[in-house]
Amino acid sequence: MSTKLDKLGAELKRAREKAKAWAKRAELLEQKYKEQEDTELCAISRSYRLTPEMLAKLLKETGNGLPDPSLAEKYSQEELTAYEEES
Repeated sequence: MSTKLDKLGAELKRAREKAKAWAKRAELLEQKYKEQEDTELCAISRSYRLTPEMLAKLLKETGNGLPDPSLAEKYSQEELTAYEEES
């Protein structure tokens, strides 16, 4: 074949290899992003001393909106009081 066609074929091959590498990198970054996001959400719920049950109740009551921090404190105090009374 022609030299020009050979060069274009080689460039196309390199471009496809780079595209695969970038797709793999994007997938890895998406995974790391999700892990960091999960870690931060967990830290937030722990900062209010929310149990998984309390967090579920809070999220259910707030619907699709963002929770009001005072609600988290309210549930945290209520559950902590109830827990202390049981002990």
